[in-house]
Amino acid sequence: MTVQTTSGMTRRGLLGAFAATVVTAAPTYSNAAGFLRGGGDIRRIKMYSGRTGERIDMIYWIEGKYIKDAVREVNYFMRDWRTNDTYKMDLRTVDIMAAAHNLMDVDEPYMLLSGYRSPKTNAMLRSRSRGVAKNSLHMRGQAADLRLNSRSVHQVAKAAAACRGGGVGRYSGSNFVHMDCGIVRSWGR
Repeated sequence: MTVQTTSGMTRRGLLGAFAATVVTAAPTYSNAAGFLRGGGDIRRIKMYSGRTGERIDMIYWIEGKYIKDAVREVNYFMRDWRTNDTYKMDLRTVDIMAAAHNLMDVDEPYMLLSGYRSPKTNAMLRSRSRGVAKNSLHMRGQAADLRLNSRSVHQVAKAAAACRGGGVGRYSGSNFVHMDCGIVRSWGR
């Protein structure tokens, strides 16, 4: 399955062109929660993986409904690249990612460092680092570790925290931000 998307004269292609003009009217930090509650008519996610070379840039939600094919592609893209295991991602996390991206008013896609993690991968990472949780939300498809080259860890974390949709971890030493749809909390520097 290829994740690379192309534009064409399909319904999704036309919606993508429309979204490119609509998404520029990004919400401010003060109304981020409204975006997550449905204040926006279109939700789009842009990411790439340095590990697999894959890219994704797609509308996955329109007028209150998730697009099944797009969600399938997001799930595949966010798979555990070490084991190739896929998992049904919790779309609340994807919504937080998309809202935070809009708040930062950037065109650059996120670099996805980690989405879903299989228990095997999580155990391996845990054996190498004390910063990996035993019951990580990554194993439930509820977390993502992301980076933007054009924004600091502080800026990305601030945008994610403004969404008030879950946990936000700052990992300045490794240059990434953890976003999840668990309990609203924050940690790190």
